[in-house]
Amino acid sequence: MTELKSALSRELTVGKAKYKLTVSPQGFKLVLKGKRNGLEIAWHDLINGDAAMAVALRASLQAPITPAQSHAVRNSKKSPAAKRLH
Repeated sequence: MTELKSALSRELTVGKAKYKLTVSPQGFKLVLKGKRNGLEIAWHDLINGDAAMAVALRASLQAPITPAQSHAVRNSKKSPAAKRLH
């Protein structure tokens, strides 16, 4: 097996969104393509169980890793009952 000595980056598509995944000896980082901030987790935090959950929660609350939807798309998905409430 080949040892990971430097960062390795790959593009990946989930649904319609494109992400950049960087795997390094320190951990991994998942960022929405074209953005700088994303989900970053160190390997030792991932392995530690409870610490990994805390890191993942913090990262998921801070990182905009989901693509933004347009206003028109969000409004078009409302049910008729929801539209009457406004």
